Amino acid sequence: MVCIAGWGHTKFGKLTDQSLEDLIIAAGTEALADAGVSGADVDGIWVGHFNAGMVPDGFPSSLAMGIDPGLRFKPATRLENACASGSAAVFAARQAILAGEARIALVIGVEKMTHLPGAEVTAALGHAAYQRDEAGISFPGVFAQFAQAYFDKYGDQSRALARIAAKNHGNSVNNPLAQLQKPMDEAFCAEVSDRNPIIAAPLKKTDCSLVSDGAAALVLVADDLVGDMAKAVRMRGVAQVNDVLPMAARDLLAFEGPRRAIHAAYDRAGISVGDLDVAEVHDCFTIAELLIYEAMGLAAHGHAADLLEGGVVHAGGRLPVNLSGGLKAKGHPVGATGVSMHTMVARQVLGQADAMQHPGAELGLVFNMGGSGVANYASVLEGVRG
Repeated sequence: MVCIAGWGHTKFGKLTDQSLEDLIIAAGTEALADAGVSGADVDGIWVGHFNAGMVPDGFPSSLAMGIDPGLRFKPATRLENACASGSAAVFAARQAILAGEARIALVIGVEKMTHLPGAEVTAALGHAAYQRDEAGISFPGVFAQFAQAYFDKYGDQSRALARIAAKNHGNSVNNPLAQLQKPMDEAFCAEVSDRNPIIAAPLKKTDCSLVSDGAAALVLVADDLVGDMAKAVRMRGVAQVNDVLPMAARDLLAFEGPRRAIHAAYDRAGISVGDLDVAEVHDCFTIAELLIYEAMGLAAHGHAADLLEGGVVHAGGRLPVNLSGGLKAKGHPVGATGVSMHTMVARQVLGQADAMQHPGAELGLVFNMGGSGVANYASVLEGVRG
């Protein structure tokens, strides 16, 4: 197996004084120091970065060599798979270790977004949709279709979506790396107002994740090196499942790609959903988190809202989801998100999540999604040493 042996993570938010290169170097430097390794020890670099024209840096992988002179002449590759670009980098580095091509890998996820006007960010993200039929539809518009289909079948779920938003904002208060480290109450999230307008009916502003800058990094090592590391988190079961790109070719409510990826990761880890202690999932929109509960097997179709009413997925519940604040409040610098999720769950299962910590967490799920349930990455992480 492959283990996570160290991590780095910048604050997420509007980081106007830091360039893409600055963010890469900051997160990568912290990760190497955290793992206790040097650039000379690293066998390869994998960088997750969506871009889609948001910055002119279309060839950023070798920017990581500014972290440490020992990284010069090491192989470096950029990975892109929409909002799952960070997990694409994690998975590629893991595969290189399993193939024997590397023993220590540096993974960095990064994005700069906030310098652009909102309309330009929306247009860039829209490049991840099926251009033949879906060009010009924003991602709020895409997930509004999921929400409307769910509402049409199971009734108005606006209150459940407000509870997800309020839950994740409440969790963000305990995460100093979060972009919006402040609570929002359920009543505010539930009501349309000047401060919470409809973005794409039925989704309101509080149903949408943030536009963010930031970076996160991991050091991955081969299992036989774990004894040399101060801490280690085993990637016990992972799976990637890609679905067809056109939304018209899929049953939106089946959410089949996410479901298949998550359950394949369970199978490979030899666990069921009942064994999990925590989860970080892709709440790009609140309806996505609601659908992911069902994809995880936590609730039957149409019954995900029951988990919110019962407190199951809240802090202190049986399986808290997005204790970091999630994309909703921690932020969503696209290429960094998957790496950040792995970092947050790794900290949980080692008992190193500080004020975010869920007591006794040993097994955690990461689910990172690109596009409208198209590129789906699931990881089950287990604490080994910390």
